[in-house]
Amino acid sequence: MSASTLRYRPRDDGNGRMRERLGALAGQHRRHGYRMLHSCLRIDRWAIHVKRTDRVYREEGLMVRRRRRKKLPMPERQPLVRPMQPDEVWRMDFVFDELADGRRVKALTIVDDCSKESVRIAADTSLPALYVTRVLDQVKAERGLPKVIRTDNGPEFAGRTMQAWAARNGVELRFIQPGKPVQNAYIESFNSRFRDECLSQHWFASLSHMRSVIDNWREDYNHHRPHSTLGYVPPAVFAARCRQHAGGTAPTTASPTMRSPGL
Repeated sequence: MSASTLRYRPRDDGNGRMRERLGALAGQHRRHGYRMLHSCLRIDRWAIHVKRTDRVYREEGLMVRRRRRKKLPMPERQPLVRPMQPDEVWRMDFVFDELADGRRVKALTIVDDCSKESVRIAADTSLPALYVTRVLDQVKAERGLPKVIRTDNGPEFAGRTMQAWAARNGVELRFIQPGKPVQNAYIESFNSRFRDECLSQHWFASLSHMRSVIDNWREDYNHHRPHSTLGYVPPAVFAARCRQHAGGTAPTTASPTMRSPGL
């Protein structure tokens, strides 16, 4: 046996505080990978390289298990318009879940296309068209309305109640083609994150408990969670930067705009 091997004593690698913080972030955001956790560390002013984060992330066994999905035929892809400013185009959709007592719950999600900001998430056991318009009226009082709202062809969105509300408020309603959810890919991506990071991580004892958890997650998503499409900047921060640059070009932290005929 080599003398250097026999007398070797392991030394501290100096990553103790980082391991504790990385473990705390991984416990708080259980579906985040090492790049998202690295962005959170950078926001907390940790001056470290992403390779170091990846090494400690693997040593601590924090890897996220991928959920395998059944492979389906690839639909025809169409490029999506990326608005240049917030509050130009919003998208709406529904996400379903259930409470501990088995009651079904429906959540209305509203997302801004430009900043990826979650405008509102409303959860209830029933969300008819009149309920949707009331939620939009609340949003209007808080921050105003967009020029365009993009939805699917569900009865809550395509009925007379929603059409009358849009006419009163000067909002244009645009619908995707039936059977082509890829045309609503921005909010479908958000719904996937919402289910993976919030709904699937909690056991909801009541509707009030569910609303509280959703509000906390939405606050973290908008103001603290880095978004990869925005250059690992939280959506609310990116939206503020866009408004500051409203007189010039859009910030360069976002990915290039993809254009197609029509919104």
